[in-house]
Amino acid sequence: DIVPECPNIPEGERVDCFPDGSASQQKCLERGCCWSPLSETNVPWCFFSKNHGYSVVSESKPDNIEAKLTRMDAPSLFGADIKELTFSAEMQTENRLRFKITDANQARFEVPHEHVQSLSDTPRGPLKYRLELIQKPFGLKVWRTTSPEKLLFDTTVGPLVFADQYLQLSAKLSSHNIYGLGEHVHQTFRHDTNWRTWPIFTRAAFPNGGTHNLYGHYPYFTCLEDASGQSFGVFLMNSNAMEVTVQPAPAVTFRTIGGVLDFYILVGETPETVVDEFTKLIGRPFIPPYWSLGFQLSRWDYGSLEEVKKVVERNRQAGLPYDVQYTDIDYMENKKIFTYDMEKFAELPQFADYMHDKGQKYIVILDPAVSTGQRINGPYEALERGHAAKAWVTEPDGVTSLLGEVWPGETVFPDYTNQACIDWWVDEISRFHKEVKHDALWIDMNEVANFVKGGINGCTDNKLNYPPFTPSILDDLMYSKTLCMDAKHKWGNHYDVHSLYGYSMVLATDKASKATFGTSRSMIFTRSSFPGVGKYSGHWLGDNGANWNDIKWAIPGMLEFNLFGIPYIGADICGFFDDSTEELCTRWMQVGAFYPFSRNHNAQGYADQDPAAYGFDSLVVNTSRHYLNIRYTLLPYLYTLFYKAHVNGETVVRPVMHEFYSDSETRAVHKQFMWGAHLLITPVLDPGVKITDRKATINMYLPEDKIGLHMRGGGILPVQRPDVTTTYSRRHPMGLIVALNDNKAASGELFWDDGDSRGISEGLGILSMQVAHSGYQDPNNLKFENITVLGVTAAPALVTVSDGNTVISLSDSQIQYDIYKQVIIVLNLKNLELELGKDYTVNWEAKISANIDCYPEGGENQAKCEARGCIWEPLSVPRCYYAENHGYITSNKVETPSGITVDIDRNTEFPSQRSRSRDISKLRVDITYLSGRSLRWKIFDPENARYEVPVPLHLPATPETVEENRDYRVQINDKPFGIQVIRKGTEEVIWDSAVPGFTFSDQFLQISTRLPSEYVYGFGETEHPTYKHSLNFHKYGLFAKDQPPGYKLNSYGVHPFYMGLEKSKNAHGVLLLNSNAMDVTFQPTPALTYHTIGGILDFYMVMGPTPEEVVQQYTEMIGRPVLPAYWSLGFQLCRYGYSNDTEIADLYRDMKAAQIPYDVQYADIDYMERQMDFTLDQVNFKGLPALVDQMRAEGMRFIFILDPAIAGNETKGSYPAFDTGIEKNVFIKWPPELSNDIVWGKVWPDYPNITVDNSLDWDTQVELFRAFAAFPDFFKTSTAEWWGEQIKDFYNNIMKFDGLWIDMNEPASFVHGTAGENCLGNKDLEDPPYMPPLESMHRGLKHKTLCMNSEQILADGTRVKHYDVHNLYGWAHTKPTYDALLSTTGKRGVIVTRSTYPSSGRWAGHWLGDNYSAWDQLLKSIIGMCLFISGKISITGADICGFFNVAEYEMCLRWMQLGAFYPFSRNHNTINMPRQDPVAWGPEFAAASRDVLNIRYTLLPYLYTLMYEAHAHGNTVVRPMLHETAGEFVDMDAPLEKINLHVRAGHILPWQKPENSTHYSRQNTLGLIIALNDGGVAKGSLFWDDGEGIVALKGSWSIAFDNKITPTLTPTLYLNDSINKIDKNTFFHYLN
Repeated sequence: DIVPECPNIPEGERVDCFPDGSASQQKCLERGCCWSPLSETNVPWCFFSKNHGYSVVSESKPDNIEAKLTRMDAPSLFGADIKELTFSAEMQTENRLRFKITDANQARFEVPHEHVQSLSDTPRGPLKYRLELIQKPFGLKVWRTTSPEKLLFDTTVGPLVFADQYLQLSAKLSSHNIYGLGEHVHQTFRHDTNWRTWPIFTRAAFPNGGTHNLYGHYPYFTCLEDASGQSFGVFLMNSNAMEVTVQPAPAVTFRTIGGVLDFYILVGETPETVVDEFTKLIGRPFIPPYWSLGFQLSRWDYGSLEEVKKVVERNRQAGLPYDVQYTDIDYMENKKIFTYDMEKFAELPQFADYMHDKGQKYIVILDPAVSTGQRINGPYEALERGHAAKAWVTEPDGVTSLLGEVWPGETVFPDYTNQACIDWWVDEISRFHKEVKHDALWIDMNEVANFVKGGINGCTDNKLNYPPFTPSILDDLMYSKTLCMDAKHKWGNHYDVHSLYGYSMVLATDKASKATFGTSRSMIFTRSSFPGVGKYSGHWLGDNGANWNDIKWAIPGMLEFNLFGIPYIGADICGFFDDSTEELCTRWMQVGAFYPFSRNHNAQGYADQDPAAYGFDSLVVNTSRHYLNIRYTLLPYLYTLFYKAHVNGETVVRPVMHEFYSDSETRAVHKQFMWGAHLLITPVLDPGVKITDRKATINMYLPEDKIGLHMRGGGILPVQRPDVTTTYSRRHPMGLIVALNDNKAASGELFWDDGDSRGISEGLGILSMQVAHSGYQDPNNLKFENITVLGVTAAPALVTVSDGNTVISLSDSQIQYDIYKQVIIVLNLKNLELELGKDYTVNWEAKISANIDCYPEGGENQAKCEARGCIWEPLSVPRCYYAENHGYITSNKVETPSGITVDIDRNTEFPSQRSRSRDISKLRVDITYLSGRSLRWKIFDPENARYEVPVPLHLPATPETVEENRDYRVQINDKPFGIQVIRKGTEEVIWDSAVPGFTFSDQFLQISTRLPSEYVYGFGETEHPTYKHSLNFHKYGLFAKDQPPGYKLNSYGVHPFYMGLEKSKNAHGVLLLNSNAMDVTFQPTPALTYHTIGGILDFYMVMGPTPEEVVQQYTEMIGRPVLPAYWSLGFQLCRYGYSNDTEIADLYRDMKAAQIPYDVQYADIDYMERQMDFTLDQVNFKGLPALVDQMRAEGMRFIFILDPAIAGNETKGSYPAFDTGIEKNVFIKWPPELSNDIVWGKVWPDYPNITVDNSLDWDTQVELFRAFAAFPDFFKTSTAEWWGEQIKDFYNNIMKFDGLWIDMNEPASFVHGTAGENCLGNKDLEDPPYMPPLESMHRGLKHKTLCMNSEQILADGTRVKHYDVHNLYGWAHTKPTYDALLSTTGKRGVIVTRSTYPSSGRWAGHWLGDNYSAWDQLLKSIIGMCLFISGKISITGADICGFFNVAEYEMCLRWMQLGAFYPFSRNHNTINMPRQDPVAWGPEFAAASRDVLNIRYTLLPYLYTLMYEAHAHGNTVVRPMLHETAGEFVDMDAPLEKINLHVRAGHILPWQKPENSTHYSRQNTLGLIIALNDGGVAKGSLFWDDGEGIVALKGSWSIAFDNKITPTLTPTLYLNDSINKIDKNTFFHYLN
């Protein structure tokens, strides 16, 4: 006897050792399993011990893996265990792993699938997965090769069981988001993982909501791993009866009773790409004929052809779009296939022509079972020919035809695995088509169904008919409602091939279809299916009922079959069984209009339910006509989706989760679905329901005649004017519906062909909105007639259409502009004649309004608008705008040589704007002429001091009082008050706030200005799609936030500065020195409006007049950029997710071996103990200090991350950073009148003595595992001293470093406001009266940061609210860090900070934040750099290859090339993503990276000189083209291994031979690259010092060159024997 060794595991991980039921303690122990009864009966009481399974006895690893397995000594479950097994694994593609387990000594049945086989070639790129083999007990783990790796599929959760008739494998999965397995009724799309067992074995059964097996066989599921969208699929290629248990671990257990275990693991970056991988494996879906996307009518038992025609005629008369009519088995003579009833359906041979006359089609049903009886008037020739061909499934003797009973009585069953049968089937269909013309075939009853158990003669008592274990199939009897399991097919025993019967019938029917219909595409749809059927056939969801459950459950069914590769799918509309009520049928016709396969079908004996049967004026008819017209309008889009499914494997009906996987709310959505990526369908699925909540923020009114249809912004849907059939609709003009996204962009595709010919994918063509490929000429000379554009912002003044040669302006009659419900702005362009297949450009220009928005918060209507004293004009943009004199009126104007002072009073003719924000009616304006090229105007409350920004500026000691010395003059407008700044010389007004709407209240300040031109640059930190702003009513919120870059999302820093160009091409810059939350709005006037929610209005203008001089003057004011250490200009590597110091050491070793230039290595929060500042993880990073010392000794530099938040739950005395912080009172607290407590947040630090469960959702992890954290108040001098002490102590006692990286300093928190999320104090600070358009604005300002009522204390002791200084937190954090670095190391080093404000560049560089691995982010990094360089942070760059998501090879290589020219050049990505450093991609990538970085290192003397010039003079380093003279556009070759670099004529670039780090390259000789201009002249300069001294200029020299080679040196040469000399040979070589 074996004593079971029982694992100590959670209940959710128990694997059932008694799946056959009736377990007892004795029986359990007899199986060598563990007995532990529970109160929960669905949890296994008897579960597997460690004694079960197999051991690996040998293993070989060539390109793939093979192993021999031997069964461990344990009792058998069901006998006949196979002792020796073979395991083999094939890495078939980068994304597909196959592993197979079978008998080592004897062949077993394997599915003879036409599409699935071993591959002869090998993967072309790096594998996205890794297979790990566990030796004893045997198991395998499949990891996603991110870093750290993610475990996807782990079979060690349970043992492998492999007996002759019982095979079992369990696997723990990476998440509970499991979708698929079939065919069943799943009442939800996402699986319930609470111990649900699903049998899989094809069966003719009703889909009435039980867990029983239905028509198809799908041992396949998809698992969504996490919010990244990364997903994987699992497919077991096995056709035997089986069951799959889904349990809470989460885990799945497959139990099958034959064949082999042949698994495929498919790895994708999104759920959609997993479908792509699965259909690559099993076969892409067929593209249906266009007409089959029309509406279809059917029923079982019309009674006669006359009745069929009545139904056809009444639905024609009702004007319903309607393409296809069916007849069910009642058209046959006594239900015999290949016959028709000569009495009741006498004219059936002519019926197809009757349908065709009106552009409609006719489809007949065929069942497989063939009657053994004779026909009424003679022999049954189809039967006799079948006998002759020996076409039938046989008894076990292989000779005698197996007899069963189906609709016609006694029958035989075709064996579609027999070639003779296939030939017979093809011939019979061809013969019947000649007799009764039809257009397509519907095949049914092919599970295979039998009305008697097994056969007329019963079934033998043997192990096939009565296996030792029967899965939990319907009736618990293998041959119930089908054939005996020992019946014979060519492919094998029915036991093995039962679930392949429908599949084999489809293959045979496809051959018949091709033979019968020739070049016409036709189609098949089948009831029984198996993976791969979708290549040839569609499917319907079977014999449902007319009830509200079945209308609901159809949606998960459709979604699942799209996962299974059968997008041509639908349910019987209005239900098959039972009478359908009018309300139910109305709702079902609405949603059914959006089934890909849209057919109304019902059963014998029930009331008619075709729409017209309810009456011509019924709600059913009217709503059916309405939604079918929408369907037919959208058929070009639906047809294009089928093309994309056919070519790319995309889903047609798409789960919402596939598009919005990062939103956890979408993962369980099963009452809505999408067509492709752009159309959302929200049906009503319950009786009496008219209003439905979908998300908390959305209410929809859906009366009886409406469902919800929503088009997603960014999509273009091709449409066509509908008609009563597709034959007619295809002749009508086409159109487009364009839904602009927030970026006012949209894209779409159209596939168009004749809709009926076979061979589409071979080249009839794809048409996009710009024609990508046109291979099809439409015989109807189709034209695009109407274009509807949703989301335009203003009524167009002009619309033009161009074909590239001529431009036509549309007439007013062709342009219609509507506002729908005061929300959706719709532009309709009508009566166009744009030919299909040609390229056109349609442009529209808005009517430009100079009006200023009076309702910037949105939600305006006429009443609200007029209550503010504003003007309502619904077709204007804005619709609610200020009256002409709204604002303030001047008084007491005093002009002096140094400026102007004005008092202004609110114009009380107009009501107060916001009751929650008190108006300040009397204000003072001080205008100061700072210098000849700069001025300031400050608007403030003279009676009550308000918060002012404590950022010191470098302003001239005395104003410029001589008017002739000033480049500007200032004028004051009296009513409404406004300031005008005019440039002398050109007389251009470059600032003009003399417009209505100026507002100054306690928490809402607004000022607008007209701009001199549309060329405006700046404002941040937000992602801008272009460097030059679009002025088309774009609004950007500015508020520091832990927010990755995204369109119009406020990110880490705040920079309220812009540069504007004037018509004269002069430039000026404007800074608003205000640190409260704000937004800026552009409009096409051109004009700009500021809204801020506190402080004062304190503006500074610099006059340029060149863009470069604007930056110089601006940095003279806010402070010149810091000069970084030379080494910080080298290439840098980082990632969040290094698992230990060995991983860093290995990376360093590999980078050295690849000889890639590389100066700086980082450590992210991984190096810390539980993510706590100033600590070291003594387990995983114990060796890091020694590694850092080694690397620094070899010329490398190391930088560590520090976040501001300090853990507060440590034992007193164990964490000095917190203890001393408490002593020195450095942490942000509540105001004393509210509390004396710290304002606690939660960030990265974990509680002590816990184990983080990463399987939990994020918010739960924060609640359970994240420690309370305190935030230092860096305004305090004591805090700066404390911070410096901690840094110095870390350097001296734990680990050396050369620079510091400060992050999360917006400040970021993982809770909202404070732990517990209860902010004390004034609620108007947390949720102000006006909320700028910030990310998650509905959550208030406290979202992901501190409470706004928190108190901070300035250096002078002034107490301020976090509300006012939030945006300065990163700025205040930066200088103490910079000072600490210098005092600790004695060297210059570098600081890199995430959150910034004007003047942060004096001490630090900045990276562009947690970007994404995407091509658009690669492009936008250039825009971001230009903005920060203009905002004067010289050390800037983006995370090369992207921080989030998986980088692509080509994109990452292009990013390495671009990133080699970022001032701050760092490759950085996040945890759980694959490595993306240069050596991770292979030798070719490494070589390309080495080449481009060698160019960077060659040019570092030039880059360092640029950094010096920025530090000394304020010049830009990365420079937008507009700062220099204009050029011309040319096309350049750009092979993958190259980036285009050009030296501008007239310039001299200093260079130096590169090495693997700057430590060595700086020891090489210098050279010059001289590019003479047309006049033979070139100039340049070089700045050189030791590269890291704190006072750079004292030990430095600079040199200016011209083409006479007469260097001018200033000041004295740096006194050091190792100083580099200029190589004169090189110098002259380049000169000559």
